[in-house]
Amino acid sequence: MGNPTPEPANAGFDTGFAKAPYRIGTVTLIARDASALARFYQDVLGLAPVSRDAGTVRFGVGDTVLVTLRRDPAARPWTSREAGLFHTAFLLPGRGDLGAWLLHAGELGITLTGAADHLVSEAVYLDDPEGNGIEIYVDRPAEAWTWASNGTVVMRNDRLDRAGIVDAAAGPWDRMPAGSRVGHVHLQVGGLDVAEGFHTGLLGFDVMCRYPGALFLGAGGHHHQLACNVWNSRGAPVRDGATNRPRRGRAARRGADPDGCADVLAGRRPAPGRGRGRAPRGGPVGNALAPHPHARDDGPGSALLSAPGARLPTARAGQYSVGGPEATAEMRHV
Repeated sequence: MGNPTPEPANAGFDTGFAKAPYRIGTVTLIARDASALARFYQDVLGLAPVSRDAGTVRFGVGDTVLVTLRRDPAARPWTSREAGLFHTAFLLPGRGDLGAWLLHAGELGITLTGAADHLVSEAVYLDDPEGNGIEIYVDRPAEAWTWASNGTVVMRNDRLDRAGIVDAAAGPWDRMPAGSRVGHVHLQVGGLDVAEGFHTGLLGFDVMCRYPGALFLGAGGHHHQLACNVWNSRGAPVRDGATNRPRRGRAARRGADPDGCADVLAGRRPAPGRGRGRAPRGGPVGNALAPHPHARDDGPGSALLSAPGARLPTARAGQYSVGGPEATAEMRHV
């Protein structure tokens, strides 16, 4: 590998994350067995209940909601060949926190599905009881990242230094520490070319890294807030955003959401500027906005909308969500 890469910082998010204009807000999962899923997110991940109402429970850190579970015993199980959620990635403040969680997971007998040093971060992977993918990771300082000549950041799948991470643990895992966030969401899509056109051309994200079968998208110079891959889902049909049914045929217009995976929530528009967090660009792309199945009133001028092939509102374009019927992640402009 050459020279060893620096260890992640342990002083909060001095990794480019804090300066990024967009962050993932809340990930919402449809749960067939909400009680079992709630126990997992509380006992295994260390999230705390924040609020609940009929059929819905919200988990997070302090008053910040990171995951919402919506109970639907009749929900159709998602399959790995479909477009949708690949994993939700929880970003911890420091390397010692990841070490403490690894020890905690070992004590509980949790099976990891993967682990890697991505150069920009160190990460481990697992699944929840209903098969939703999860990443738990810590970033390296932004000044330690390596940039390619084409302006993309270098990311790899190197062997994780598990022993070093565990040695960094300052104490036992008690709960997910203050300052933890959903760092990014990774989606399965039917085709990378159309996904790239949608997320860069319409939403204004930068391609931060190209990897075989995957695309990493960021704003504000962060390595990624969104990722897309076709490792299991290449050629998957377009999703119907209001149901759990795949939709046959693929939207061909540039700007159309390739997988029925975009919802738009009107919000503030970030300041324009090349790449590093430019404003999402709009323009007619053919399909009308349709009411989202969980539409809510967020005040004057705000509405949650489903947008397979829709344009972002030109006056207010700061919050939207990505995902499918079984999982939705809200992206916020900060």
